[in-house]
Amino acid sequence: MNSKIKKITARNMTGKEYFYGHKACAGCGGSVAVRLALKVLGDKTYSVLPAGCMSAVGFIFPQMAFNSNAIISTFPGTASMLSGVSVGAKALGLKDYFAVGFAGDGGTADIGLQALSGAIDRNDRILYICYDNEAYMNTGIQKSGLTPYGTRTTTTPAGKNLPGSITNKKNLFEIIAAHGIEYAATASVGYPEDYMRKVQKASLCKGTSFIHVYASCPTGWGTASDSAIELAKEVVDCGLWVQAEYEDGEFKLNKNPKEFASVKNYLKSQGRFKHLNDDDIELIIKSRDLKWEKIRKSWDI
Repeated sequence: MNSKIKKITARNMTGKEYFYGHKACAGCGGSVAVRLALKVLGDKTYSVLPAGCMSAVGFIFPQMAFNSNAIISTFPGTASMLSGVSVGAKALGLKDYFAVGFAGDGGTADIGLQALSGAIDRNDRILYICYDNEAYMNTGIQKSGLTPYGTRTTTTPAGKNLPGSITNKKNLFEIIAAHGIEYAATASVGYPEDYMRKVQKASLCKGTSFIHVYASCPTGWGTASDSAIELAKEVVDCGLWVQAEYEDGEFKLNKNPKEFASVKNYLKSQGRFKHLNDDDIELIIKSRDLKWEKIRKSWDI
């Protein structure tokens, strides 16, 4: 599979746009994730999107922001509808097509997890991409299963007695890998070449593949629109987001830093974390260190 991978850069990527004219907020990381993935997958792509940010901003009657086939699914049904698209394309004898889903963190780790698990179990030939902006942004910034500890959302307010969200993110990547999936990866829009390489690898799979991509959200995070990509890089550099792949039954780290950038600087640059005190930040750092210790030990790195 790796022999077919060609490095995609800003210099050699296609100039054709498959997702443009959308109504996303300025600096939206989710729209970047969709745009880059479709540039890799090309014309013969069938996209499925549940109720969420990308369907809200991409299906704009009477126009559409997609320059290829796309459809809105039920909130929990992204993966099951993808399965139907894949089976239908096969029945029609279509060749060299891609069935790809774009769903947010809530629509994947919470509402859509059952359908995704079923699709992986059937090993349907689909690519599922979760763009993770760490809350239900489209419906008003509510906590999801992938909202980090200490995040202020409309359902996890911060005050004297609560630091915001009191739970940590679900370990979605390892949950998906535990299914024995053919290929799974984590990525960030802050490192676009790494993300596009992983989309390429996923597109060559004969069965189900999955990518969990970190997608910044200035509106929900209380940050400037021009900081979106920098934040998506910074979260990797400070160790709060792990860049990795699961393939052939093994985990692989794509970035294994000897030293981490400042967690405090990353958190304090965002409105959703402004309330955190030094004790809260130290707790987040300890949780990060414990996670990395477990990864390096259990993945034999």
